[in-house]
Amino acid sequence: MRPNGQAIRAFRIARNLSLRQVEKQTGLNRGWLSRLERGQIQTTADDKVRQVATVLDISPDLLKAKEKKP
Repeated sequence: MRPNGQAIRAFRIARNLSLRQVEKQTGLNRGWLSRLERGQIQTTADDKVRQVATVLDISPDLLKAKEKKP
């Protein structure tokens, strides 16, 4: 899956959660989460995005990057 890092960060901030809190609730490394939000991770496993979406209380589909059409 291609994640939308900007959306992940916006939802996290809107819910007043720190990266440390998301790390604690998902078990995903805080550094990895930071890179994900900055767009440095281009693809990742669906289950990781689902974990983040669960903590943010949103649909995982909202965290997918839009596919660019040629």
